Amino acid sequence: MKILYLETSSKNCSVAISDDEKLLCLCEEVSENYKQSESLHTYVEWALEGAGLTMKDIEAVSLGKGPGSYTGLRIGAASAKGFCYGLKIPLIAVNSLESMIEPFLGKNYDYVVPLIDARRMEVYTAVYDGETGKELSQTEAKILDETSFGEFKDKKVIFVGDGAKKAKDILDLPDADFREDVYPSAQYLIKRSLEKIDEKEFEDIAYFEPFYLKDFHGVKKKKSSDSI
Repeated sequence: MKILYLETSSKNCSVAISDDEKLLCLCEEVSENYKQSESLHTYVEWALEGAGLTMKDIEAVSLGKGPGSYTGLRIGAASAKGFCYGLKIPLIAVNSLESMIEPFLGKNYDYVVPLIDARRMEVYTAVYDGETGKELSQTEAKILDETSFGEFKDKKVIFVGDGAKKAKDILDLPDADFREDVYPSAQYLIKRSLEKIDEKEFEDIAYFEPFYLKDFHGVKKKKSSDSI
């Protein structure tokens, strides 16, 4: 089964294509300027070309559903739904945190903890078993302080993601490992997506919304003081 993967929840605009579990092509770039709006469809074209396929060959779309950047998630979801609707193919959605942990499973860690930088001292996070990848605590928005994750003081744990930098500065966990150069990536959606396909766990294209976790807080425009 040929599947298109989109991961747009972070600074990494990432597109991949697989034939079942075999990765055929990956196109991605980490940018401080969040290039999803200008790069996503170009990366889809490049990935298809690299895989030697056309859009008509794609049999399902898998989306990293968040949490993460509100705008990035909106762009990814709109594109995924458009592809699925136009091609009449199923949509799969995977928690973006799950795509961050796969490279660290089976590396002798008791726990793998992804941290996506939110605002100030807040992160989006969950806790996963370091061997199996099983979710041990649900995804949440967490305010970090010196007592956070204190239950892991005597455990072998790695924190991954762009929120790991501020975590390293504040957490009282001298033996923990921190990798701040990790972002959600489309290539690591493959395994979980195939499991969901086997379980026929598809999204309703008409009603699907990304996993924002928190409400969007935009900048309010000032009212004009000009008289009418």
